[in-house]
Amino acid sequence: MKISKYILGGVVMLGLGLTSCSDYLNVDRFFRDQQTTERIFSDKDYTLRWLSFCYSRLHGDNLDVGHSEVCPFNFSDDHVFSEYGDRFSKFKRGEYLNSLGGHNAWTFSYEGIYQASILLNELHENNDLTPEEVTDVRGQARFLRAYFYWMLLRKFGPVPILPPEGADYTKSYDELSYPRNTYEECVEFITSELEIAATELFEKRDNMNIARPTKGAALAVRAKVFLYAASPLANGNTEMADFTNMDGKKLIPQEYKEEKWAIAAAAAKDMIDYAEATGLYKLYTFEKRSVSMDEAYPPTIEPPYHKEYSNLPFPNGWANIDPFESYRSIFNGDVYAAENPELIFSRIANGKNNGLGSDFSMVSLVKHQLPKTLGGYNCHGVTLKQCEAYDMADGRPFDKKYYEEYYGKYTDDSNHKYDHLRNDVWLGYADREPRFYASVAFNGAVWHALSARDENGGKEHRNKQVWYYRGEDNGRVNGTDQWCITGLGVMKYVNPNDADRYGGTIYQKTEPALRYADILLMYAEALNNISEGTHYVVSKWDGSGTYDIYRDKEQMRRGVKPIRMRAGMPDYDEDVYADPKKFFERIVHERQIEFFAETQRYYDLRRWKIVEEHEGEQIYGCNTLMDKANRDMFYVPVRVSDLQSSFSRKQYFWPVSYDELKRNKNLSQAPGWQYYD
Repeated sequence: MKISKYILGGVVMLGLGLTSCSDYLNVDRFFRDQQTTERIFSDKDYTLRWLSFCYSRLHGDNLDVGHSEVCPFNFSDDHVFSEYGDRFSKFKRGEYLNSLGGHNAWTFSYEGIYQASILLNELHENNDLTPEEVTDVRGQARFLRAYFYWMLLRKFGPVPILPPEGADYTKSYDELSYPRNTYEECVEFITSELEIAATELFEKRDNMNIARPTKGAALAVRAKVFLYAASPLANGNTEMADFTNMDGKKLIPQEYKEEKWAIAAAAAKDMIDYAEATGLYKLYTFEKRSVSMDEAYPPTIEPPYHKEYSNLPFPNGWANIDPFESYRSIFNGDVYAAENPELIFSRIANGKNNGLGSDFSMVSLVKHQLPKTLGGYNCHGVTLKQCEAYDMADGRPFDKKYYEEYYGKYTDDSNHKYDHLRNDVWLGYADREPRFYASVAFNGAVWHALSARDENGGKEHRNKQVWYYRGEDNGRVNGTDQWCITGLGVMKYVNPNDADRYGGTIYQKTEPALRYADILLMYAEALNNISEGTHYVVSKWDGSGTYDIYRDKEQMRRGVKPIRMRAGMPDYDEDVYADPKKFFERIVHERQIEFFAETQRYYDLRRWKIVEEHEGEQIYGCNTLMDKANRDMFYVPVRVSDLQSSFSRKQYFWPVSYDELKRNKNLSQAPGWQYYD
């Protein structure tokens, strides 16, 4: 049977009876029916089923955003989970167990690579697909193969790149054992494949196919890969000199090359220019709202007056937008994927179960965040560090002096500084930037639960304040994991309608795997890393011309200012743009806020090589031992004793499992992790 000649061996030694699920291709059936590749890839239904299996491997441990059991990478120094026991602490200490999630990423990715490679080798003509559709299907397979490699590179470091044409199964087992390629070789393969995919993929998808990649998705991922290649972890990192193959070949570039930042900047500009030329991608904004019918959708709360920005429309100001709703509705399901021009690539709602044994959906993520009284697990929380990172409404940083200034002070009808707050909320949560209120479920925040039904007893739980004091329904309970261990919950992704009790429902959400906001900040970051007075000429992705790349402060502003305006925040001062160190510090901060709970922080800290100073710190939160009678003490910062944290060098990359190492004698382990012997 022709298909058998494409055994992509070596790393995972995949057999042809791959795990499948009810909604996707069951490969075994083709072998029971003795189907040939000519038959499979000349039939539209068979071809699309084959492609669907590739998509199925984007789920499970390959999610970019998910709850702690499948996506522990969503939890860095900003975000915690409080499952009973020490699972979080083991994760933070690098004591990775199968129960922590993440280990199936290797197998799932190579299964997807295997399937995509067969399709690319075999699909040339199809009786039921037009030539344009055949090209697009090939583009999807090529994108997926590159994306799987990208996810592997980001998580495991340099990985083996299998022969695109397929390996010869007649070779010996040892000959099919492939070593890791170097980081640069991985980047070269992934980005070159994405360039080809960009010429094959459709520019736009209809509503039924919105989760399929587009030309823009290929260009955006390409930019992301180049940015990581330019970052300190993979650019002149002599501390990783011992990350080698079995023959001693160094896998991480040892010599720093500034031009990699220029390449990354050019790749981001490729995407920005494409977005502006086509009008397909831009930051999502919600129009200013003067009236509302419900507390859950309040009138626009304007940021403090600013002489430059308050009277100008977006993107030069915020006069015509609602900063809070513009940010909140990207994540909570109020904006469908097809209506969101900021969304570049997503698995949409992540599916539910997908035959893979667990609920990996965004619905499940929100259930982990919902209070127990609304049917949630009440176990995802925000660290005090993240809470304090959100600025004041006028752009000033939150300062620890506020703990003293606001000790024992709470909102009442006379002193509301920001109308998202009801009475009795600690004033340290007042007058903060809009992204704070869209992301943090502070003590006394309102959970709307509008889908809770009157006839099921839900009326009294709609638009209700939730308290995390000990003794309250959602406060500390010893011996269980269903309480917010930092006293700060997560509001991001929660829709005003969401409830999992009283007849309510949790609305589907769209996974933000890659947003246009990321491209803009990537562009500014890359330009900031080019030495003053240095110019690079970099070709455009399609060879249609070149860019003159240098540290252009106005181009850096082009990347940062729209995101600040959308958030109702003033742009950076001139001295920040002028100083590379100050600008980097602000980019670190901006990404921490803008991409909270999107898995970005985990990888950003690593690629910048500043992870030890951040994740090595102990985790602080509110004093959840305090009841309402002692509420003033609740807001005194305390170390969360149940969440021990540390960082060691081995945690830069995820380990390859013993099973994979046993299969492949040429596969080396990441530094610091035990090798199988």
